Amino acid sequence: MNRYFYDLHLHSCLSPCGDNDMTPFNLVNLAALNELDVIALTDHNSAKNCPAAAKAAKACGIGFVPGMELCTAEDIHVVCLFAALDGAMEFDEWVHGKLPPIANDPTKLGEQRIMDEGDGITGYENTLLITGADISITEVLPLARRFGGTAFPAHIDRPAYSILSALGEIPPECAFVCAEATARADIASLKRAHPTLAAMPLLLSSDAHYLEDIHPRRAWLELEEPTPACLVAALDSGAVLFGRG
Repeated sequence: MNRYFYDLHLHSCLSPCGDNDMTPFNLVNLAALNELDVIALTDHNSAKNCPAAAKAAKACGIGFVPGMELCTAEDIHVVCLFAALDGAMEFDEWVHGKLPPIANDPTKLGEQRIMDEGDGITGYENTLLITGADISITEVLPLARRFGGTAFPAHIDRPAYSILSALGEIPPECAFVCAEATARADIASLKRAHPTLAAMPLLLSSDAHYLEDIHPRRAWLELEEPTPACLVAALDSGAVLFGRG
């Protein structure tokens, strides 16, 4: 096993709140400059920029995990990661069918750009991506596993769009085995207040929407190799060795 530095929560210009400079090419190459070993692209309710990011990552030699930040029916954000790009794209199609049919207004929320690996715009996602999908929080982990992935609640310490702010606890029926907490989180206080977190790996990622927010070499996981299959298997087991830097 080796130690690999990661950032598993990044948004591209496909997310309506993501800066247009957050192209797959830019974010992958900046992560490489930051000496990260493995990253994940997790746009809101979509994986449509993952193919471009995967190609850009291969070109610059950084490990890439296709993913999505799913917003559930309860307005809870959950990071979903996949062992293979095909699984992520099938999950993307499933989630798209569960989104409310609300059109994005680029003048209010920004364009939702679909890109290629060389910074070319290949299209736009017209359905608004920041609404809650018709998928409950208890469905998420089994659903992600069905498509060859895993899932964990995002930024659990935040006062909005987090599982703790919405529900007060992580219900056991959700079956999550790890979670994400921000850099500002008081981990000791979180674990005292929420005993379900005591044995959970609490991951640290940037949730970057702007290039300058991508994490430097800080949080790490011990993996056999920095591949999506190894990372998903390790996180899904809940037994991964980790550090928050």
